[in-house]
Order: sequence, then structure tokens, then C-alpha cells
Amino acid sequence: MAESKPPRFKVVVQKPAGGITYDLADSAYAIEREALDPIGAEVVEVPAKSEEEFIAAAKDADAVIARNRRITATIIKGLTRCRVIGLGSVGADTVDVDAATEAGIVVTNVPDVFIDEVADHTMAMFLAAHRRLRLMHQLTVEGRWTEGRAYFKDIPRLFGQTIGLISFGNVAKAVARRCHAFGLRVIAYDPDLGELEMTAVGVEPVTSLLDLCRRADFLSMHAPLNAETHHLMGLREFEAMKRTAIFVNNGRGPAVDEAALIKALDEGWIAGAALDVFEQEPVDTKNPLLQMPNVIVTPHIASATARMAPETRRRLGREIATVLQGKWPRSAVNPGVLPKTSLIRWQPYPMGRGPNR
Repeated sequence: MAESKPPRFKVVVQKPAGGITYDLADSAYAIEREALDPIGAEVVEVPAKSEEEFIAAAKDADAVIARNRRITATIIKGLTRCRVIGLGSVGADTVDVDAATEAGIVVTNVPDVFIDEVADHTMAMFLAAHRRLRLMHQLTVEGRWTEGRAYFKDIPRLFGQTIGLISFGNVAKAVARRCHAFGLRVIAYDPDLGELEMTAVGVEPVTSLLDLCRRADFLSMHAPLNAETHHLMGLREFEAMKRTAIFVNNGRGPAVDEAALIKALDEGWIAGAALDVFEQEPVDTKNPLLQMPNVIVTPHIASATARMAPETRRRLGREIATVLQGKWPRSAVNPGVLPKTSLIRWQPYPMGRGPNR
């Protein structure tokens, strides 16, 4: 019997805590290992209860999967061999990307796997809010059949209304395509994007967030979470909105000042909200937003379908394997990183296969 070879690479991930709804990796990491096994990479799940315990287990890791624990600057400083931190999400707010970049560690993500799912959920949420489905459902089940139509005497038809998109990344682009089919006028604010990227797809660029707030009948948040976008929507922005407007957030909870949103709803600055994300998750069941009849909420499941988990896990494994083999991944959050050349000889991707292609 041939002796098994020792693993070439060590990939560390925090073991899930008890009480979670499901174990995304089914305790076996079978999908991630489709790409990791052929290069001799071993996935090591560590039950660390503190950062110190995690660092002790991961200090000699070649890669870290950013799941179940925030990968902080302190953890990153303790990683002596790590070449790549892999994310199975679009957002990278669970990793200190600046610290990783300084340490020469590539941070990968999956920015294009579940775009359509989130765009579909955005449409479902804002249409449900516009048509007051939560309230209409309640009236129906309570036998208040004749009371429904009265609520629509001041609600305009959807066709011809304006939806404003905050940031114009992949999800917002997919939302814009769907909104055009409904006859909506689409405007967007993204100071980091050239206007031609918007006008080329029939979207009007708006150069001021406050102007976007003033004009939108529906306002949908799609900004990534970073220092610049934290509480991007606050009191000033909500107060600028139309009193008939509906706010939608399927992006990142902390991009919205939740206290300001609650005040806007209480004071009647806006007509309603539809939220899949919150500042603190899981959301406190006593959060006032959950008790408001003009607010529709879901438990951060905009991206969830039968396809989502397998595809993000498969892509995550491939990206980590790509970096460990000395090549650039398809999607690097920090494409300007200077990798640890002392540990590996870096090779460029073939033409057209570079970061974020």
C-alpha cells in the first residue's frame, strides 16, 4: 500500500459555533476540496474561542477561509505564511483588507456568483412594499376585505416612477435591467464610476447623493461596506427623500444609520422600507423596524437559492487553489497587493483572466 503524502498546503477555517442555522461547509468541505485536494491542500477546521487561539492554530497556515470569524489586523499580523484569505461573498467587510494588503496577502471574493438572486430579491422587496403586501395580507386574513382599496387612493401606478440606485456595481446593474422592463426611470449615484457606464445601459448618472434622495420614488442601497460608506444614509439623506418614497436595503446593514431610518419612518419622512440586512445581525426581535406596519423584512437571504452555497464554495476553493499555485485569482479585492515573493513564484493569469474579469 502506497504511503499517503503529507499535505503541501494548510488551509485554516474557524469551526462554526453552535446554534447556527446550518453548516455551510457540511463539516467536510467537499466542494471546496474539489480544487484543493488536487494540489495537496488540507482544510483544517479549528474550534478557536478567541483570536489568540485562532492565531495559534493558523500562524503556519498557507491560506485562511474567512468564515465564522472576522479576520482582523491582529489575526493577520500573526499569520507567518499566509498567502491568501478567501471569502465566499461579494462583500469583504469581514476581513481587514488594508492589513492583508500590507502583509502581502491576497484577499479573494466571489463578486459575480449570486448577482441575479439579489437583484430578484430587490425587485420582490420593493414591489411588495409599493403594493403594501404586508398590510394587504393582514387585512385579508382578518376579514377586513373591503378596507384594502382605500389605501391605494394616493399610491401612483408603478410605470413611470423613478428608482434611485446607490452605487452601480453588478447587483445594481442587474436591478436596472429589471426596472426598465417595468417601465421605471432609473437613476444612479456612484462617484467611483464613469458616467458612460451608466448612460450606456439607459441609466441617468446623478452626481450628488442628496439629489438622488430628492428625486427617487424608490431608493435602493447597493454600496459595499467600508469606511466611506458606513452610515452613508443618515438623517440628512432620509430627510431629503420624498414623503411618498420607499427605501430598500439588500446590500449592507451598517451602510445605513438605523436610528435615522427609524426616525424617518416614525416622522413620516418616507412612506416605507424593505430590508434584508440590519446594522446588527441576527436582528434583535425588539428592533422597532420589525414592528412597523410599513416595513417589510427578511433575514439576510437575498442571495439564497439552491445554487448559491455550492457555487460560492466551489469558487472559493478554486480561488484559493489558484493563489497557492502562484497565479492571480479571478477576483482579488486588493489587486494592488505585493505578494510574498519569498514564499512563491508568482505567475500572471493568461490574457483576459486577470483580477475581476
